Amino acid sequence: MIRIVFSDIDGTFLTDDKRVTARTEQAVKELLAQEIPFVLVSARMPEAIYPITDKMDVKIPLISYSGALVLTETGEKLYSLTMDATLTEAFLKTVKQDFPQATVNYYAGHHWYVEDANDPRVVFEMKITEAVAEEGSFAECLQRGICPHKILLMMEPADCERAERELQQRFLALNVVRSAPHLLEVMDASVNKASGIEIMLQHFGIGAGEALSFGDNYNDLEMLRYTGTSVAMGNAPQPVKEAAGHVTLSNEEDGLCEYLVRQQLIPAV
Repeated sequence: MIRIVFSDIDGTFLTDDKRVTARTEQAVKELLAQEIPFVLVSARMPEAIYPITDKMDVKIPLISYSGALVLTETGEKLYSLTMDATLTEAFLKTVKQDFPQATVNYYAGHHWYVEDANDPRVVFEMKITEAVAEEGSFAECLQRGICPHKILLMMEPADCERAERELQQRFLALNVVRSAPHLLEVMDASVNKASGIEIMLQHFGIGAGEALSFGDNYNDLEMLRYTGTSVAMGNAPQPVKEAAGHVTLSNEEDGLCEYLVRQQLIPAV
């Protein structure tokens, strides 16, 4: 029996042009009407998720920063884990030396710090997420005790792939994983979407075997392997599909809604 549903956002819950379709929105509301919690799980910061839920006019729990920050539907903090300050300083120094082409984003709680808010990559991310970047010094953040929940590196896909491999080998205490060909997410090594889901399940008193998850990319693997029922989107890479128990249609074809209807978890919408 499914008692709670978790979903990744980009490439899963949203279409490629970052919309929630009418059918997907209705599917969420059908679940909530049955008192089945629906939880968005994302590497995004909370301020990049709230515009989505506000447009749907729903209040739901969030797992942000891929599990580093877990919030109830009212914004109450269930869990928060930031990166170690000394480790963060060393990581940023290495990135500056070895990957100067990367755009570095420093996320701490409800704040997103960048060195240049006019960087085209930052401007594009603000347009996509509707969150607002603040210009600031990463060194000053650390001096003030503001440690990041996440560092996001933006660069060309080939550079991103190399950075993932080299930085993960060098910084074993960090979790370094691509969420898109050009995006590299960096958090404490203990953080992943499954760890965030575990916190949320404890909050609701629900077992992992009663949970359903949807995902489409490599940073969803832990989540898909952890929940009792897991579904990869039709647009997911083959390794992600193989890790999931089921495969549905793509995010462009209402894959999340289609699975819920097919499994009779909600009525046809």
